[in-house]
Amino acid sequence: MRSGIFSEIRNIRSAGTLGRVRRRILPAEDAVCETDMVPVFVCQAILFDLDGVLVDSTPCVTRVWSEWAREHGLDPEYVVHQAHGQRSIETIRRVAPQLDAQKENAIVEQREIDDTDGLRLLPGAKQLLTALPPERYTIVTSGTRQLATRRLQIVGLPVPASMITADEVARGKPDPEPYLAGAAALGVDPNDCVVFEDAPSGIHSAKAAGMRVIGVTTTYRAEELSGADLIIKSLEVVGAPTNAHREIVVSIDDGVRADSGDCAR
Repeated sequence: MRSGIFSEIRNIRSAGTLGRVRRRILPAEDAVCETDMVPVFVCQAILFDLDGVLVDSTPCVTRVWSEWAREHGLDPEYVVHQAHGQRSIETIRRVAPQLDAQKENAIVEQREIDDTDGLRLLPGAKQLLTALPPERYTIVTSGTRQLATRRLQIVGLPVPASMITADEVARGKPDPEPYLAGAAALGVDPNDCVVFEDAPSGIHSAKAAGMRVIGVTTTYRAEELSGADLIIKSLEVVGAPTNAHREIVVSIDDGVRADSGDCAR
């Protein structure tokens, strides 16, 4: 566990920076609802969830958790749905509290590491990461370091040195700890971070950490991601150049935005 990161988290919490953060959208906050405007978020760093944002691991997750559920007489569809967006040990505790969570977690993790059939890079992920300075982004995942590293290597993405994984936090998403750890690892204030997430628990985590969030509808429907500041279909629509002030300017192609009504939130 990274003691420096967690002392920084304590400092952030004590400074009272976990409140609502204003959206820096130009030319006005409500421009996100105007179809002829391009939403823009200005930030110092970008934090990415892994599964469902950069990598599609759905076939692997579905197979592993369905098999595990059947072995324990549980509903596979329910278990798979619960498994998205949170640490596997927390899924086990929720769906089968009578089992030895540590033991079962080790079994599930090894199966997920071994099962890479159908694992693929999601559209736009490599292009976006390549465009970003390496020290200005990281990955915050509910998977373990071994699992996250394996999946990144399989799809050909770099493994950030600052990556935050399930085995490096005491409380997983939806608690803010993982995203606070990500900001601290990059040396950036949470207020100056933008997060890409595909799961409600991750959105709750990032918002509780005081960050702006862009939801991606790869795993959940847009209406289930309503806590995000904006909802998109894919990273293909995202641009993130650095301006003259060394700020990252995250812009969204407004024409292919996903939404649950008349306005992407």
